[in-house]
Amino acid sequence: MSNVTVNVEGKAISVPAGESAAGAALAAGLTHTRVSPVTGEPRAPYCMMGVCFECLMVIDGVPSRQACMVPVREGMRIERQTAVEVWK
Repeated sequence: MSNVTVNVEGKAISVPAGESAAGAALAAGLTHTRVSPVTGEPRAPYCMMGVCFECLMVIDGVPSRQACMVPVREGMRIERQTAVEVWK
């Protein structure tokens, strides 16, 4: 299996091709992928199959992407989502 290099919160990491953006975020050591727009609490991927929406992230500048459902690609930018992005 080949690897691709993605940028997670400014850190370049190599992950297997076909891995999800949420998996890449976890592999990069992120403890949370977004904050709740209501309480500000950190949230992290939970179901990893697109049901719970806890893994929302900013991917290539687009907010509110379900990171567990987005396969990585070479050069992808993956960032935590703050409450501000939710209201854009």
